[in-house]
Amino acid sequence: MKKAIPLLLLSGILACCSPSTAQSPAAASSDHANAKPSTMSTKATVGTFLGAVLQNDPATMRELANADYIQHNPFIPTGLEPFIQMLPVLQENGTTAENIRMFQDGQYVFMHNIWRNAKPFGADEMVSFDIIRLDEHGKVAEHWDAMTPLVTETASGRTQTDGPTTVEDLDKTEANKALAVSLVEDVLMGKNPNKITDYISAETYHQHNPGIKDGLQGIVEAVEYLTARNNMFQYTKIHKVLGEGNFVLTVSEGQWNNTSNVFYDLFRIENDKVVEHWDVIQPIPTEGLANDNGMFGFKND
Repeated sequence: MKKAIPLLLLSGILACCSPSTAQSPAAASSDHANAKPSTMSTKATVGTFLGAVLQNDPATMRELANADYIQHNPFIPTGLEPFIQMLPVLQENGTTAENIRMFQDGQYVFMHNIWRNAKPFGADEMVSFDIIRLDEHGKVAEHWDAMTPLVTETASGRTQTDGPTTVEDLDKTEANKALAVSLVEDVLMGKNPNKITDYISAETYHQHNPGIKDGLQGIVEAVEYLTARNNMFQYTKIHKVLGEGNFVLTVSEGQWNNTSNVFYDLFRIENDKVVEHWDVIQPIPTEGLANDNGMFGFKND
């Protein structure tokens, strides 16, 4: 249970520090201390709410979030008040966080984060994807996440989080989301794997999964390695697709290492081809659960 406590805490803190809206959590909380959710942008609301988490400011949290806040981290109780009761954990462990990327798709904000001093939660440094949904009144309503330890050596020589952060091609958001869905269905779900070159650039493909090399050849080698060990991952369902411009995040379910997993895949798309990929894979727990919301449960919106 300890491992997951900071997932929600830190996801919010990180949201305040988006590269496109560089501002400290404290400043975000102070700037909007008297603002109502309906008068703030979606990203500002998320940043202010999570800045309040860092400040241990329950009053602002109660103003900006629903009392029946829905939690999908399986180790954290659902509801706002149980979350507030966990705030001292952040201070006790001295955990800090850095937002690498933050994007918005409608009422959803999705983030790519690094957590440091996170040893009580599984490792000294962790990488996560976090998703926050705001309701129709602009209040923080729901949270999903997945996390994995940060590693120092990778097959490609890239880190799990480096690379471009700037959003481009906003007019191609929906087309890029459709491309990502087709990639997952045809290649990762195995409907038509031979179409891989229809989706992934044969010229430039930067890989941030720590066990896979750059380029299409890196994917081929990884598949051969896993298949030879009868341990090839299997995607079975796409639960959510979020995008902003040239970045698309898919949230999928599948099997790997003889267990059910959640797969968060972030794709960067350029000229109608995927040129970069980041991911977080987390086993779906079946014991010690603090809520029964599941790690998916996205609304059909």
